[in-house]
Amino acid sequence: MKDMKKMIEAQHINKKLGAVNILKNINLEINAGEIIAIVGPSGAGKTTLLQILGTLSSPDHSSTTSLQIDEANILKLKENELSEFRNNKLGFIFQFHELLPEFNALENVMIPAYIKKTPPKKAEERALELLNQLGLSDRTNHKPSELSGGEQQRVAVARALMNNPKIIFADEPSGNLDTQTADELHQLFFDLRDQYGHTFVIVTHNKELAEKADRKIELIDGEIIK
Repeated sequence: MKDMKKMIEAQHINKKLGAVNILKNINLEINAGEIIAIVGPSGAGKTTLLQILGTLSSPDHSSTTSLQIDEANILKLKENELSEFRNNKLGFIFQFHELLPEFNALENVMIPAYIKKTPPKKAEERALELLNQLGLSDRTNHKPSELSGGEQQRVAVARALMNNPKIIFADEPSGNLDTQTADELHQLFFDLRDQYGHTFVIVTHNKELAEKADRKIELIDGEIIK
């Protein structure tokens, strides 16, 4: 990697739900431009870790716990500051795309720009550029129900890229796709990284994607296995 800047630095991350320790003293660093696969059996804590790294959830409070993302001290940010940071710096892709059914593809992609209060014309130009780049220029006015599973997920990728985030978090992004469409989506992640330098943190059960990633982090019972 040319750029070895630390994009994520997490130390002593714990998460307990009731009597169950979901995450146990997680320590990890992720470099800018890396594609990281988080793997492990169901219930290992993968999604919980992804949500904490993606600022969607908080770790248990401790004097030794820290989370730095793009040099920002996440655990010190107020809620409004955290929301702004998340919208500007992070992108998210989920297994079931989470598109709004009443919006067409273009409108779904523009949602992060609406939140950022980007001027409408500029937002639309960016969204159209992304949809064209992802081979969806003829699907801009189609609603999710009129798109295939692969097309829906590419719209979700475009939405994640809308504000040109530093990091994209993906939770089983190809878990609902057939093999060929999944392979195409995985290749897209690597193409985007190579072209724009995005960092990807991906929870996956897909062995091919995990082996192709720059690095694989294996979780078992809430702990990283060395």
